[in-house]
Amino acid sequence: MAYDDNEIAGRGSSDSEVPSTSRDRPGTAGLTGPSAEAHRHGAARTAQAQATATATATAQTVAQTPEESGPAARRASSMAAPSRDGELRRTFPAFPSRASPAPADARFAETWWGNAWVTALEEGALDAKRLARGRSYAEQGHVDAITVTPGLVLAYVQGSRPRPYRVQVRLRTLDDADWARFLDAAAERPGHIAALLDKELPQSLADCGVPLLPGPRDLDPHCSCPDRGHPCKHAAALCYQTARLLDADPFVLLLLRGRGERDLLDVLSRLSAARAARAAQEQEPAPLPGVRATEALAPRQLPLLPMPLPVPAHPEQPPVYPAAPGGPDPFALDQLATDAAARAHALLSTGRDPVAELTLWQDAVRLAAARPGSGLTAGTRAVYASLASAAGRTPAELARAVAAWRQGGAEGLAVLEDPWDPPAGRFDRARPLLLAADLPAFRPWRNHLSHPRGHVQLRLGRDGLWYAYESEPGHDDWWPRGTPDLDPVGALTGLGASPGA
Repeated sequence: MAYDDNEIAGRGSSDSEVPSTSRDRPGTAGLTGPSAEAHRHGAARTAQAQATATATATAQTVAQTPEESGPAARRASSMAAPSRDGELRRTFPAFPSRASPAPADARFAETWWGNAWVTALEEGALDAKRLARGRSYAEQGHVDAITVTPGLVLAYVQGSRPRPYRVQVRLRTLDDADWARFLDAAAERPGHIAALLDKELPQSLADCGVPLLPGPRDLDPHCSCPDRGHPCKHAAALCYQTARLLDADPFVLLLLRGRGERDLLDVLSRLSAARAARAAQEQEPAPLPGVRATEALAPRQLPLLPMPLPVPAHPEQPPVYPAAPGGPDPFALDQLATDAAARAHALLSTGRDPVAELTLWQDAVRLAAARPGSGLTAGTRAVYASLASAAGRTPAELARAVAAWRQGGAEGLAVLEDPWDPPAGRFDRARPLLLAADLPAFRPWRNHLSHPRGHVQLRLGRDGLWYAYESEPGHDDWWPRGTPDLDPVGALTGLGASPGA
């Protein structure tokens, strides 16, 4: 059988020892009131848990045969009893062994407070070799489940013997005066409470004048092994693993100092609310702005409004917009500004907005028709494509509609797109007038009169005007042409509708 360097074969273990209560734990003698009561209850529960675990471990060890001294026997004893945990007792499962041991000069903990715990352990140790073995034990997963109560950390640590050793690390709990200073400092800043809820320990809170973190001689290790080093390798392993617990949750440190997490958060909540209430009472209400009711309701003579400025004869021209690479088309900007000025002038002079009742399609046709020039240039194609896309139409439909708008405005567009049935009378008299002008008999359809050879057409608008259209012979592709006229023959002036044609 192999033994540790400082373990002597044949010497019995002191696993049957019962942990000390709060009466013989450093730092608990001066506690009174609720704090002392909490310590006594926590110590009693701890003693009962340790006695039960020790008895179980002893029975398991006695029952082992020589063949049961292998790895299975090493896993026989454990402090884990999460069902018995409460406000002042927390049990944490064993940490798994690390995949590869960290370098000797690497920090064991990850947080500043976890490393402060490690520093207290290492600076108070009397033998660096025992520390190195303890750190190796911790990294290899030799430390079983850890139980934390006020002033005490307890766990089984597996050495080279089959039976693990029971290890305790004691730490003085804070008295009522220290807790009062700590709670005042924590409630003074809302950021302190938020940090604790996020499992962070602010440096400023640890420096509030309360010995929250241990010093080099504050950790008091005890182990059931025969080694009387300070600390032995088993106690060092437990201290190193405790630093990992502190990394994950600083409330473990506060529990070691004597207060549970729920109790602390309740007290901090009450202190924070009381501070906020006092601050609100001490703050003087700011005077409300305004005037007194007697002043507001006092009769007074208001000055007359100034006369409006005369309406200008015509809208002014907008400024010239320079062209910039990648910027908007300056001609399109000029057109939009000119159109806005014309609408504003019409609204100011007549009280009506000529565009307010137009649909999206009608307004798109109006904007495209307002662009000067004829033919689809590169710039015009871009404008037509943008306007047609916004209205859900094609550029070809927009071009035909622009021709109708230029022929007769909104009514001309209606003539293009909305056939209707005119009443008898004027429409019926148009055909004899066309025959009297030596034109062939036009074929009627609704409000349309079409040349028999299909290249000229007249459409009667709801405004009583005749609108002329042209198409390639044999094609039903009608485009507005000419100027609307009350006389159907006059509407054909200039079109290819010669007599007898």
